[in-house]
Amino acid sequence: MRGLVLDFGGVLTDLGDDHAATEPPLLVATRQARHQGILTAMLSNADFLWRPPAGWEDLFDVVITSGEVGMAKPDRRIYLLAAERLGLPTRDCVFVDDLAVNVRGAAAAGMVGVHHQSVRSTLEELEILLQVPLRG
Repeated sequence: MRGLVLDFGGVLTDLGDDHAATEPPLLVATRQARHQGILTAMLSNADFLWRPPAGWEDLFDVVITSGEVGMAKPDRRIYLLAAERLGLPTRDCVFVDDLAVNVRGAAAAGMVGVHHQSVRSTLEELEILLQVPLRG
């Protein structure tokens, strides 16, 4: 796996059990993945006015919002677009979302889907799939 595609709300915003954390654990993991050469993308069903929070610009190779591209998860085309913009085939991408319907959409498009239910289980699964350490 050479690409990591993440949902924003519910995934990158999840503090997990550490409510004193200075930043969400999956944001830390995204930074670690990039340092290990993994391409990263944020894929959100947000409208065209939404932008990633300040300071996140260098964390993602690609940012796609539904409002910008006129399609939304779980439409197969949005996952294909994310992979294309990363320059990867979908089979080389892992997609993480807290909504199972979106994970199924990604899997139908050829990505490996991870249903985010807890920070710990998501990090464990991503470390296995990406074959890189993600916890600081």
